[in-house]
Amino acid sequence: MSKHYLAIEGVNKTFGTGNKSTCVLKDINLFIEKGEYISIIGHSGCGKSTVLNIVAGLLSSSSGGVILDGKEVNSPGPDRSVVFQNHSLLPWLTVYENVAIAVNKTFRKTKTAAQRHEWILRSLEMVHMSHALDKRPAEISGGMKQRVGIARALAMEPKVLLLDEPFGALDALTRAHLQDEVMKIQAEINSTIIMITHDVDEAVLLSDRIVMMTNGPDATIGEILDIDLPKPRNRIDLADDPKYNRYRREVLRFLYEKQRKVETLTPARKTQNLKIETDAKAVNA
Repeated sequence: MSKHYLAIEGVNKTFGTGNKSTCVLKDINLFIEKGEYISIIGHSGCGKSTVLNIVAGLLSSSSGGVILDGKEVNSPGPDRSVVFQNHSLLPWLTVYENVAIAVNKTFRKTKTAAQRHEWILRSLEMVHMSHALDKRPAEISGGMKQRVGIARALAMEPKVLLLDEPFGALDALTRAHLQDEVMKIQAEINSTIIMITHDVDEAVLLSDRIVMMTNGPDATIGEILDIDLPKPRNRIDLADDPKYNRYRREVLRFLYEKQRKVETLTPARKTQNLKIETDAKAVNA
């Protein structure tokens, strides 16, 4: 049994069979302690989301496995909540009801109705959505929808919160506000978080460690960077911090110099990789 809170050990993932098989992940080993914030970063197609889905129990590994708090992960469960880039709220339910559906399912045997009600309100208060309890998703902004999605995930009191590019579809200002909220929440409740991101600044700002993936196929962990910056972190103060900029440079160099894509990319992937290359050139200028 692993001594780590979350252990991803010897994970391989192959799609297809025979001559048509493709090895997406090869020998993934990652050990995470309780309360850590881990970001996984890499070019599109490197298997980041596949790793996350295996931890979530949404995909099974071809070999190897995941152990969470002493138990093997082989299916989805309330001990692992996922927040996707798309908020995934039910449009016919109010903000309150969207969180309530998760809370009632998770705690119907362990909390009274009054306790569940108070916990729903507390969860929405953490993401500053108490003013919109009776609004439906169509009546609130994209950033607010994502706040509700995060509240719903946290309300299940998961052992691990899994974030799959949760701020990717938001404008820069909303993204920054939500990053700050997640930092505050994590400091308050000591959540264990794994986040997929394409954003280098986001990874350095939020993470305790950044896991850098090599390009696929046969993608694996190329480097792991420890982020030794005191918390809470202030993005304005960090802008001129030499340590912050050194970490940022190390991630950019891995992505741009060591793992530069050479194959034909889709327009969306070109845009994501162009941002990485532009950031790298700005840093090295």
